[in-house]
Amino acid sequence: MSAITIKPIARHHGLFLCLLGSLILTCCLFASYYLWQQARLPLMTTILIAIIILFIGLLKYSEPQHSFILTPEKFIYAHRYGQWQLTWPQISYIKQISETQGFEYHQLPYIGIRLKRLTDIASNISPRLASRLLHEQRPLLAFCLRYQLITLAQATINFDAYITSKNNKGAVKNITITGPVAAFLHHSETLQQALGYHLYIPESALDRDIDNFVSLLKNCHSSSQYYGK
Repeated sequence: MSAITIKPIARHHGLFLCLLGSLILTCCLFASYYLWQQARLPLMTTILIAIIILFIGLLKYSEPQHSFILTPEKFIYAHRYGQWQLTWPQISYIKQISETQGFEYHQLPYIGIRLKRLTDIASNISPRLASRLLHEQRPLLAFCLRYQLITLAQATINFDAYITSKNNKGAVKNITITGPVAAFLHHSETLQQALGYHLYIPESALDRDIDNFVSLLKNCHSSSQYYGK
């Protein structure tokens, strides 16, 4: 398996929108020099639209060039606020998030990743990204709250230290994790208890539909296990 890079949908047309917004804004500013008194309202409206187009383009263009890098050894997720990475053996299961509540079946626009050990992500995620994901994944907590999969207390960000243990040559040593990463670990633990997965990848980070992307990740996962033998 060779390295695979994925360009996110969220980045598509970013440069085009930047150029389009800049062109419209330039034309409006030039026209306003001669026509401001006669066409003030249309010009102001068009300038506002141009600024919005330019802003959206800049947001898209600021996304990482690649949202995923898949190698035989690692799975790397890149975000504008940082990245996390895992080795394939650290991953237990990959699937689109779905829930059945009574007669209702819900497919959420996320891919779920279940880890063999949650603490494997602790040293492999940037604190800035950990902090950002706490806020970006609020819709998942809202869904869990709506269907009573978690309590209101569990949906609140937990800033307590996260304490785990590590076996080092037969001696058990407690490890204390603090800061945004600790809050993210508590958050991931809560979502795992409710939905069954530790990490969540939004559909906007993908370059294809969720089913096809899940198949790609599963193929990479199984290939890496074979590769490592």
